[in-house]
Amino acid sequence: MSLISLLRKTCRTTLFTTPSHSQKFFIFSKLRNLYKLDISETDTHNPQEALLRAEKCASEVYGTKCTKFLTNGSSSGVIASVLACTKRGENVLIMEDAHPCHYNAVSLAGANALYYKTEYSSEWGVNLAVTADILEPYFKKCSISAVIITSPTYEGFAADVKSIKNLCEKYGAYLIVDEAHGALYPFSDRLPESAVNIADFVVQSLHKTAGGLNPTALLHTNTELDINSALSKINTTSPSYPLLASIEANIRFLNSKRGQKCINKLIDSIIGLRKNCTKCDFGGNDITKILVKVKGLSGYDLSEMLYGDYGIEDEKTNSISSMLLCGIGTDSKKIHKLQRALLSIVKKCK
Repeated sequence: MSLISLLRKTCRTTLFTTPSHSQKFFIFSKLRNLYKLDISETDTHNPQEALLRAEKCASEVYGTKCTKFLTNGSSSGVIASVLACTKRGENVLIMEDAHPCHYNAVSLAGANALYYKTEYSSEWGVNLAVTADILEPYFKKCSISAVIITSPTYEGFAADVKSIKNLCEKYGAYLIVDEAHGALYPFSDRLPESAVNIADFVVQSLHKTAGGLNPTALLHTNTELDINSALSKINTTSPSYPLLASIEANIRFLNSKRGQKCINKLIDSIIGLRKNCTKCDFGGNDITKILVKVKGLSGYDLSEMLYGDYGIEDEKTNSISSMLLCGIGTDSKKIHKLQRALLSIVKKCK
């Protein structure tokens, strides 16, 4: 039985167990349906077996040795990966200004953090993806047990993960890829190549671009290391089974014909926007991150105009460009609204 089927099943047993709301006492009435699905690891429900089966199916979908469901975001996946592959006192190479969980992971493992810098793009006002050439000098200077890279970057620049993996193999280091913003990559050859079948550990946030609930995520590994033990050190023993079931449903959708159609429609809509907004410049190699700039405007000016005049809020802005994040929930209506706004702004700036 899948997690989805388990939560649909009617319970006929009288439970004197957690959770104490007993699926019937709704303190927050707007979430009454969630309360009805909120179960625990009781003999009546026994959801652990269904979870293991769902994770095994996910591993088959992604082609990994193991895929784990996460309900504490990609941060927990990064931390578990470092705990699994490093020992106290070893060196871990991480990016300056990376997500805080990268440093926290190294700290919790008792390892030493070494920092690398990525190239800054004055054209876009953002840092670009890391390259093997940037990393190799660090390997030549000292022993490194693991490397954490972020690909794609927040603004949509994806790294050449294969070349970085080859470098790590050359020096005997594990490669951990924070692919939080690349959850759609395994399901479309029109997007950058996913690291799930390349790196030793890959973490993806389903809630960022793949339509998942906050804070659902996935941890993929292609090693024989004990990732379950690492996860048990940081995860709760009382997970949210509605969230876990939503992950199972999310993967099924992405891997379905309906999901493929949805991804292609999203990409087609953004391609259309780019073709029509000829006076705008677009950057990055992940089309679902609309990194845009308009001649004569700073990124902050563009952001303020989009929000104040057109009711459009971007995801991230700098002095040169703005980035608008798209995902499964970004329908063609939203893209067309953005297109009209950009065309209007360009006209005003003539």
